[in-house]
Amino acid sequence: MSANVFPTKGNLLKIKKSLNFSRLGYDLLDRKRNILIREMMLLIGTANEIQSSIDSTYHEAYLALQRANITLGACEEIVQSVPIEESLTVQFRGVMGIEIPMVTIEKSNLEPFFGMHVSNSLLDEAYIKFDKVKQLTVKLAEVESSVYRLAHAIKQTQKRANALKNIIIPDFLKTVSFISDSLDEKEREEFSRLKTIKKNK
Repeated sequence: MSANVFPTKGNLLKIKKSLNFSRLGYDLLDRKRNILIREMMLLIGTANEIQSSIDSTYHEAYLALQRANITLGACEEIVQSVPIEESLTVQFRGVMGIEIPMVTIEKSNLEPFFGMHVSNSLLDEAYIKFDKVKQLTVKLAEVESSVYRLAHAIKQTQKRANALKNIIIPDFLKTVSFISDSLDEKEREEFSRLKTIKKNK
């Protein structure tokens, strides 16, 4: 940049102002990145807890379903009476300018959709366990989607911060140094010229 800037006091003031703005921008981006990283790390911890709950609940649900199959025979026709879930909704909240999804699902009415004469408590238990898995899976989808969006935002923020720190700010510093040195040189030349004129007089 310095080669394209004419060394004047006006340009020196402009470049110093731009340098200060760039430093402020870097500080803000650095703070934003740290906040997003903290938010993401909290969500990763939550995702791990939810995944652990899903794994254990799935295990319990399949065991209950196996026991129900043993006592009732194949339960395929019975479970066809359970309706398809259509209450899922997605909204968004803002975190440092990033849209984070909020996934919700209506709380299930745990009254079985199949008749008492064709089922038993083991099938009821399996139904309740699988419903819990469904609720947990919705929550996990929300958290994992949020982590993905935050990770992408952190990457973009880091890229901008690096550009300021490693390219733009050093370039401004070089230009400030170039103009300052040029102005100092001009002052020395002017001083020498005036001294010579005074001596000749």
